Amino acid sequence: MADWRLAVDIGGTFTDAVLIDGESGRVVVDKTLSTPSHPLEGVKRGVLGALARAGVTPGEIRAPIVHATTLVTNALIEGKIARATLVTTLGFADTLLIRNEHRYDMYDLQIEFPPPPIPRDRTFEIDERVSSDGTVRTVPDRAAIERLAGQLRAVDAEAVAVCFLNSYANPANERAVAAGLAELLDVPVCASNEIAPQIREYPRMVTTACNASTMPVIGPYLEEFQRWLAEQGFGGSLLIMLSNGGVVSADVAAKNPIRMVESGPAAGALAGSWYARRLDEPRLLCFDMGGTTAKSCLIEDFEAELTTDFEIARMYRFKKGSGFPVTVPSVDLVEIGAGGGSIARVDDLGLLKIGPDSAGAEPGPACYGRGGVNPTVTDSDVVLGNLDPGFFLGGEMVLDLEAAEHAIGKVSAALDTSIVETAGGVIELVDQNMAASARMHAVERGADLRGVSLIAFGGAGPVHACGVAELLDSPRVIFPANASVLSAFGALVTPVRMDLARSFVRRFDDVADADREALLEEMRAEGRRVLASAGVAEGDVTFRYGVDARYQGQGNEITLWVGTGESWPTTSEELLAQFSEQYRTMYGMTIPDVAVEVVTWRISAFGSDPALTLHGLEPTGAVPVAKGTRPVRFSRSAPAVDVPVYQRSTLEVGARIEGPAIIEERETTTVLRPTWVATVDGDSSLVAERVQ
Repeated sequence: MADWRLAVDIGGTFTDAVLIDGESGRVVVDKTLSTPSHPLEGVKRGVLGALARAGVTPGEIRAPIVHATTLVTNALIEGKIARATLVTTLGFADTLLIRNEHRYDMYDLQIEFPPPPIPRDRTFEIDERVSSDGTVRTVPDRAAIERLAGQLRAVDAEAVAVCFLNSYANPANERAVAAGLAELLDVPVCASNEIAPQIREYPRMVTTACNASTMPVIGPYLEEFQRWLAEQGFGGSLLIMLSNGGVVSADVAAKNPIRMVESGPAAGALAGSWYARRLDEPRLLCFDMGGTTAKSCLIEDFEAELTTDFEIARMYRFKKGSGFPVTVPSVDLVEIGAGGGSIARVDDLGLLKIGPDSAGAEPGPACYGRGGVNPTVTDSDVVLGNLDPGFFLGGEMVLDLEAAEHAIGKVSAALDTSIVETAGGVIELVDQNMAASARMHAVERGADLRGVSLIAFGGAGPVHACGVAELLDSPRVIFPANASVLSAFGALVTPVRMDLARSFVRRFDDVADADREALLEEMRAEGRRVLASAGVAEGDVTFRYGVDARYQGQGNEITLWVGTGESWPTTSEELLAQFSEQYRTMYGMTIPDVAVEVVTWRISAFGSDPALTLHGLEPTGAVPVAKGTRPVRFSRSAPAVDVPVYQRSTLEVGARIEGPAIIEERETTTVLRPTWVATVDGDSSLVAERVQ
């Protein structure tokens, strides 16, 4: 009997659906334009399209349906959030405006920050106080909570964030007020001790505020999605992809939408990690280029690393500190506005610039013929011949070459160059931007990308991967089967997972075993509860332990992962040795005469990996046959070259194709540049190597 599994990924331009039969390994996909004004419409169209292609009914989908989405990120970036309110300790209502007093650009006299997710006029105070050691000084009474509820009603609050001073040390006051407001008000309420129970007031408060601001956005969407699935007769529950690379139940996600900020990109990174193990490539650079953004993630030792220092809604994309620092675990990746829909323009200095603005799905690039007039990367690819206007989405969506040329002509007129040269310049510049961002991401981690293979996916990734690989001195590019929808595929190969953190600041040699175990057991219990809601049995939960540690007196920590088990898995001596080794790796030195203190304790609770195998194929030795040729320009100064065009579905295992060549499939196009040679691997991946 077939074991069909379904995943959906909403991107800025396209929505992807993937169906996989866990028994036979058969994969069926569909790709459709996103519908930003009503996201579920695009999801419905993609899901029903995939089912129709597979000849499967909704009732045959009995496994959980996994969903990745950019809805939370887009809502925060675009300011399309709910009318949320904030309740904080008396005297601390200006925290979101004061931020952390860090200037991300010391010399910018007109420095800008994004407006807080909850403005000052919807921020309220209550008389309560907890000391930094957790001692409760002032307890808010019932009358004060009732007065506060009346104030919140008066401003038409759609959600409430509660964040008190030092609540990470003792959340009693915060829990009491949050429970009282939830009882008195008919709106979602969240508290910082549930969302981000960690030290540092501003990051904890802004994380909680962002969560509250998006709860009324995500909650109704997930309810509507689950209702539609039930009406259609789907047998599986709904799981939501988080930014840490794990999945949880829809109910948990609705209460913690801030954990979904990098949901889609994280799924792509997990797919890259899955392929790294399959290909026995311990180091691999994921290159994911979609319609709106491009993402890079370095896989080390077959794993995508996590970061707890993530920033969203930056005023300036490349300036750390210009956005909201949210304290949620996220896959460590870099993202820039360099997708197929990124808009080309000429700046005040007469220089060509690409992005970060995107044409998105509505109206889309000019060549889509949906009302877009701005020149984009996709328009340039059409002009150069990288994309066949008559075969976009397998011919279901015919592109308008004339509209693309007209749009590019606006930029070429400003630059006083030809349309073809301008299109070539757009492609060269966007490839340079993507290579530079990947290089920057690696340098920040102390890694060298030279010699590292790329795995290319996303709708536009295979079009640009060879060009980016040349700039990075990468000798090998892997184009997996169904590369265009690999993020949705990644959602099917990741386990149910929840990352938890609690700040408990102590010198390590002063931590009593009983205190540590009481804290960890509270976190383990929460992890079991969250995973149980997603269908994971208690005996199948695995715990991984970590700490954020620093030398006493320092202001920043490093994260150490120390092992797995049902209890704390290491000794004091082992942890101190690991801290010294990692500190020396990062800073080139240690400070042996200073004590080490632990600031935050971490637990990752996760279930087992989904059992999923794509069956390998045997080489046939068949010679690939081109379906035709078309002229393609590989640089702005080179003439067009007639190159063979292959249909990917006709390529047999072992087939060898020499560049330049074009390999088309319904959802994407692989552009094999000159000096590259590709072969079809046993799992139908296309592996390209650069010939010197």
